Amino acid sequence: MHNSVRMNSHLPSTMKFHLSTAEGNVFTGHGEGFIRLGVVEYRENVLVTPERIITDWARGGFDALTEAEFAAMAALQPEVALLGTGTTLRFPSPRLTRPLIDAGIGLEVMDTPAVCRTFNILAAEGRKVAAGVLLAP
Repeated sequence: MHNSVRMNSHLPSTMKFHLSTAEGNVFTGHGEGFIRLGVVEYRENVLVTPERIITDWARGGFDALTEAEFAAMAALQPEVALLGTGTTLRFPSPRLTRPLIDAGIGLEVMDTPAVCRTFNILAAEGRKVAAGVLLAP
């Protein structure tokens, strides 16, 4: 017995893909001690949404993080918050992330290059995302 599949002749046989890009802030580069958003290079820790760049964030780096940095993230009301911890993956104390937990906002922690890629993907999907980027390990 021979089974065959017959294609509908009125349906197109090819598929087109369209590039979807984020509107607003997009990470376009990163390296030792810097990240680039669009054409502007930053050499300080930043808090980024598709609409905003906050440069006076987490000035003391990972070891000096307080609830205030996570409260600033929560105040932006993202669906998801990302934390880039430099070149080394480090997890903040749950005590510090309480403002996000109380607001029902998930936090994903990863190294900074991964945060840049993840932010761009989520922003391109139109998701409401906030990324805290720490440059030092």
